[in-house]
Amino acid sequence: MENILKELFHLKVLLLLIIVSGMGGTLQHGLNMSLISAPSAYIKCFINETWLERYGTAMEEQVIKVTWSVIVSIYPIGAVLGALIAGHLSVKYGRKNCLVFNNILAIVAAAIVGLSRMARSFEMILVARFLYGVNAGNGMNIHCMYLMECSPKKLRGVVTVTTAIFISLGKCLGQIIGLREILGSESVWPLLMAFNAIPAFIQLVTLPWFPESPRYLLIDKGNRALSINALQRLWGKRDFSQELEEMQAERTAIRGKRPRSVWELCRDPSVWSQLAINMMMSLFIQLSGINAIYSYAFEIFHAAGIPNETIPYVSIGTGLIETITLLICGFFVERAGRKSLLCGGLGFMSLWTALLTVTFSLQHLVSWMPYCSLVIIFAYVLSYGLGPGGVAIILPSEIFLQSDRPAGYVINGFLNWFGLFLIGMVFSFMIEGLGYLCFLIFCGVCFVLTILAYYIVLETKGKTPLEINEEFKNRKFWKKAPLRVSPNGTIPQSTVEIIMSTAF
Repeated sequence: MENILKELFHLKVLLLLIIVSGMGGTLQHGLNMSLISAPSAYIKCFINETWLERYGTAMEEQVIKVTWSVIVSIYPIGAVLGALIAGHLSVKYGRKNCLVFNNILAIVAAAIVGLSRMARSFEMILVARFLYGVNAGNGMNIHCMYLMECSPKKLRGVVTVTTAIFISLGKCLGQIIGLREILGSESVWPLLMAFNAIPAFIQLVTLPWFPESPRYLLIDKGNRALSINALQRLWGKRDFSQELEEMQAERTAIRGKRPRSVWELCRDPSVWSQLAINMMMSLFIQLSGINAIYSYAFEIFHAAGIPNETIPYVSIGTGLIETITLLICGFFVERAGRKSLLCGGLGFMSLWTALLTVTFSLQHLVSWMPYCSLVIIFAYVLSYGLGPGGVAIILPSEIFLQSDRPAGYVINGFLNWFGLFLIGMVFSFMIEGLGYLCFLIFCGVCFVLTILAYYIVLETKGKTPLEINEEFKNRKFWKKAPLRVSPNGTIPQSTVEIIMSTAF
């Protein structure tokens, strides 16, 4: 760990790039996740006031709820669009340029929502949330690709996991500035909703001074001189012969192919294992319950006897725990490996959700049981941060070759945002229909993911994308073993062994 820290701090330009790229990358998603909650009551009131001014009658309570739901849910819809266009734009214009110009969307959205109350238009909030979504969906995908392609092989894990850290930092920052003492009051809520413009502007004026991804320059563009120049600026002047050979070998392996589309990638059986892992790291991680746990935190804190006016301050602790554990994950991911952290984190998450169901069912019978629920919530967040929270954002960038990575991230982004949208729409109905038993569903998802991760996920620590791709090919995960049936109609034990060894 000490060597990793020394190496990282020695690469000062790369360290600055991590900070600058995060400002307009995944930090934006974290902000959008938390900033919307603090002014919710004020925005609902603004919607009703605007309607009354226009039509002379107050808006019905149910219509206000529906309008608010649309404002909240249009964000992941915009993010799906952003994720779908990220692959094409990152190939055509480069990773860095896409991140730079993506900030314009956030600044425009901030201007629209900042002027919404002055213009007496709640529809402007809707438009701004959609643009914020496009910005976040595009920025998250390209941010992950850009950092992975700019980092040395032995630091790839710790550098890439910073994209998850910036999501948590964004959540914490949004919770802090959303406090009543800062920007969470009724008089300044438009400024709170427009806060995204500040990190976007910082990245807009600073990121152009950094180089383009060296892997993109050599493998996609075939420009060896620019790639070497980018490596020298990022890593300092030293011998890059090994890194250049590895990139050239990958370029030779894909034989100068153009980046594949999503349809072409899905039709290729040789990458189905990678696609299965990609689906696990996007859709099913969202269905593990982490965002539902955050959504239900208010009720848990309330049940523990914490005053309502104090709950926002206590909620910040949840975000801080996730941030701290992701930092710890960043230091351990190159030592313990991706697979062990992923399986361990998911396994503990299944245990905590099972225990959470028990404590919820007993919290009205035992006076101190709500405090057990609080401890379990923090343990759940801790397990997520040390395992899936960091690893899920690293693996998609490592398991695909350069020609497949943009399409892989399009799939990853689409499923990730779809899962977030699905949980947001369905969770309230799950609570209404199943009560606390709904957490058993999350327990089952986490348990199944633990088993799948153990059998499907390959350890990628310290390996090049080409080496990882060759390992997947050698496993022949999707190749069917010949089925030999004995005369009595049974399958011989040797055939069963062949099938199992071929699959796993």
